[in-house]
Amino acid sequence: MFLEALGSALLGFALAWVAAQRLSDRLPVRAIVLVTGALGGVFGALVTHGALGPGHFLATLIGAGAVAAVLLSLLIRPASRRLRRSATV
Repeated sequence: MFLEALGSALLGFALAWVAAQRLSDRLPVRAIVLVTGALGGVFGALVTHGALGPGHFLATLIGAGAVAAVLLSLLIRPASRRLRRSATV
């Protein structure tokens, strides 16, 4: 279980680092992104391990990566170019 938690935290951290590199203009502060990725990975591993039980190391890492990616996607802000239109025109 310890290796699953460590591996999922590292996987979430790696996903967050890549997202912070590629989408730095659309994400909040880098520290928040990195912590969210790591905690999302650990939470995903916990949920996946609880659903599948012990002995599914690869499936647990896949679930951890999926949850980390979903949580990171929630941090993305819209692009800066917005059309401002009046409701009366």
